[in-house]
Amino acid sequence: MDRPEPADGASTRARIQQVALELFSERGYEATSLREIAERLGVTKAALYYHFRTKEDIVQSLFEDQLAELDALIAWAESQPPTVETRHEFIRRYADLLQRRGHFKVLQFFQRDQLSMQKHQVGATLRSRLIAVQRLLSPPGTPPVVRLRRSLAIIAIHTAWFGLEDPDFTDDVRREAGLEVALELVE
Repeated sequence: MDRPEPADGASTRARIQQVALELFSERGYEATSLREIAERLGVTKAALYYHFRTKEDIVQSLFEDQLAELDALIAWAESQPPTVETRHEFIRRYADLLQRRGHFKVLQFFQRDQLSMQKHQVGATLRSRLIAVQRLLSPPGTPPVVRLRRSLAIIAIHTAWFGLEDPDFTDDVRREAGLEVALELVE
């Protein structure tokens, strides 16, 4: 028999995701156990199991929200004319998506633990979405140099989060730096 979700179930789920992401980023996915996640949260493994049965379930949940938002952004872009203005707006919205609710932290984890993530369906799913983004920015017939430049726009946004780790740089500074470079690359 299914139990109803506790009133604070959504916040508990979000806390589990946050703590798991912290541990995965600190120790690596393979080196982190469900027991360690439960201990850091101050709950029993049984309480953790109520929300997530496996580490894979946690990873999948981390990407679900981000992928849903990315799918909506891709759908929006596909409904727009393929103009420089559309590319610019897409890049702005993509940078906003990464900053909103800390989505960039999920990408940082994915980037730092690529070997482990290649084993998971979310890795293939995320790669397929990034290929779709590249196709949006460079439709068929786009010359190779232009296609490469536009692909680098997405990489610039990601690199702003990974490469600008100076503690004096705020999330807004990172976003703006990546956005400025990316907008130049999609001209």
